[in-house]
Amino acid sequence: MKYRAEITVMPLKALLDPQGKAITASMKNVGVPEISNVRAGKHITLEVEAPDRESAEQKVDIACRKLLANPIMEYFEFRVLDPEDMKKA
Repeated sequence: MKYRAEITVMPLKALLDPQGKAITASMKNVGVPEISNVRAGKHITLEVEAPDRESAEQKVDIACRKLLANPIMEYFEFRVLDPEDMKKA
């Protein structure tokens, strides 16, 4: 079966986020100074072929740990959508 994964990769909270800091500083310029403490990361979607959801989650976890996120600087979260959920999304 084919599953879709939605992955979010973000800088570790303990680390400075220069991109987020620059975005925060620009909020005043675009008329929304109420927005602060922006953290910028990556959103990744992918499809994975697996016999079941648990296997799909394991494959996505491996991809995140080995390629998509740098554990020294980033953390990741993901959710795997079942084929039926993919039709709705």
